[in-house]
Amino acid sequence: MIKRFKKIIGRYRNLEQVYVVPYRSYGTFSHLYVKGRALDNEPLKIVKDQSFFKTIKNTYKQFDSFEIPDALIELIVPGKTNLKELTNDEGYFLFDKTIDENLSEYANDEGWVEYEIYYRNELEKRTELLANPFRGEFLVPPIDAEFGVISDIDDTILHTGVTSFLKWRLLKNSLLTNAYKRIPLKDAPDLYQKLHKGKSGKNKNPMFYLSNSPWNLYEYLKLFLDYNKFPKGPILLRDLRTPFESTLKPEKPHKQKEITNILKTYPDLKFILIGDSGEHDASIYTDIAAQYSDRILAIYLRSVKHKRRMGRVRSLIDNFDTVPVLLAENSNEAEMHARENGFIQ
Repeated sequence: MIKRFKKIIGRYRNLEQVYVVPYRSYGTFSHLYVKGRALDNEPLKIVKDQSFFKTIKNTYKQFDSFEIPDALIELIVPGKTNLKELTNDEGYFLFDKTIDENLSEYANDEGWVEYEIYYRNELEKRTELLANPFRGEFLVPPIDAEFGVISDIDDTILHTGVTSFLKWRLLKNSLLTNAYKRIPLKDAPDLYQKLHKGKSGKNKNPMFYLSNSPWNLYEYLKLFLDYNKFPKGPILLRDLRTPFESTLKPEKPHKQKEITNILKTYPDLKFILIGDSGEHDASIYTDIAAQYSDRILAIYLRSVKHKRRMGRVRSLIDNFDTVPVLLAENSNEAEMHARENGFIQ
């Protein structure tokens, strides 16, 4: 209650604890794009056998966040570079920097570069710093990557029920179900592992995961992807807007903006786009493919059971011949197409 009162009156002094969450992101040998958030919260604890009450409590905690604005954050790639940024009013920080050092020298075989995050504001006596440093990682795709994959999460690899009446299934699946109990769409992890390995079988192809879910669900979705053995990749969510948001609404949809950023970051890499037919993926992906026709190898759209939306999607793709578009009933159909076109073994 005391923390809630501090929140209401806008006072961020006397923090109880500092928890900095670096989000998995991406970069190049000379550029990094790292986002995260500084919070006066304890880490989210999701366990396999937690009760329904505990799941509800965790859901509440994810959205009942206490951000730390104007916090000085330092990012260090050991032996390479030091960068500093301030958090914004919502506690987010963003390092979007071109640097002189070759970051790929510190990447592992799959391209991941580990970094350290330090909270540099002066701490009050009662404030607990939960780590020193906090640790994160960003992806620098290997130069011998064959292609990249940009995939939606919702109803593409994780059933959410976004097309359900009044969104009740979306609410139940996303907010009231333990991440360990969420079941990926059939054979999706296997398909994504094969795309990650590509024709060479060397685990080199970068994977990017997009969702319209807010950043509050980052740890939940990260746990789901890791637990179900999807290839590790940057996770790109969106800021949660409120009815009182003073900033202008972005001109482009979140997914379109993120895909465009990825394509511009890796101008020599081609991509496969994977989504579903339930929301706006078909129109966003075909728009991207029309604009970058030489960069998109294929579009895979998972069919959803919604007659009106399926009709609209078919009207979009039936006459679209810029790049191959597959409306797939399951992962096996996408795998067959990928194999026939030489994307996988």
